Amino acid sequence: MPSLIPAADVKRDSALVSAIDIAREALVDDVGADAVGEHLAVVMEGERLATHTFSCLNPAYVGWQWAVTVARAPRAKNVTVSEVVLLPGAEALVAPEWVPWSERVRPGDLSPGDVLPTQADDPRLVAGYTGADDLESLSSRSPLSPGSWEIGLGRYRVLSLIGRDDAADRWSEGEFGPNATMAKQASLECSTCGFMLAMDGPMGQLFAVCANEMSPADGRVVTLTYGCGAHSEAMVLLPPGTAPDSADVDVVDDVDVTLEGEAVDDVDSDVVAETDVVAEIEDAQPSA
Repeated sequence: MPSLIPAADVKRDSALVSAIDIAREALVDDVGADAVGEHLAVVMEGERLATHTFSCLNPAYVGWQWAVTVARAPRAKNVTVSEVVLLPGAEALVAPEWVPWSERVRPGDLSPGDVLPTQADDPRLVAGYTGADDLESLSSRSPLSPGSWEIGLGRYRVLSLIGRDDAADRWSEGEFGPNATMAKQASLECSTCGFMLAMDGPMGQLFAVCANEMSPADGRVVTLTYGCGAHSEAMVLLPPGTAPDSADVDVVDDVDVTLEGEAVDDVDSDVVAETDVVAEIEDAQPSA
């Protein structure tokens, strides 16, 4: 068994350090002379235990090194070979560090039939019957639709404050947030759009759902400060033949009117707005 003494504090064993030929011979016997290159270094692994390294000439393992560990028994002069292994060097091509599958799965990886378990202590979730996510009557804060705010009855776990904040950050920074290219070029925001479906609860303070099939955000969660060219009030088209609203319009027949000091004769069936007339209308009706 190797000594537990740190290698830096281990006394160099001259017999093991000089056993380069013994290490090479064992290596050649094991892998063949064609795969063994020059001697690189020797490191004391522990008391009476050392490792010699040789370059690997196998073209399939560029940058790798052969490591031959040699040892010597107490008060013995002969050196024996303990093991021969192939190890990656600083320039070796190696597989990436192993990552648990639960950390490798990314958004969008889930396909039909897949099951993605959640951890029992997932910080994004809290027990559904605690009411911890309804501490200050959060539903009353929604500026759009106060409504009723579910505290998780019927569900074992509900979204925690951490999970809600993570979702809010993700949605705000996503393709339907205020910094999206579409939003920056839109003149109006979703908060004033007729196609916007309000969300209940605390998330309704920042988000809504788009219900315009012509919008790229149709059926998606959008920030209230998002916007696109399909806004309900971006441009209102009147049906063909529809006249403007005439609530504030008077019809004047065959009269002389004075506009900004200039006389206008014979206005026949013209529409004159009251706000455009500067002087009073003289002789609007003939005397009896």
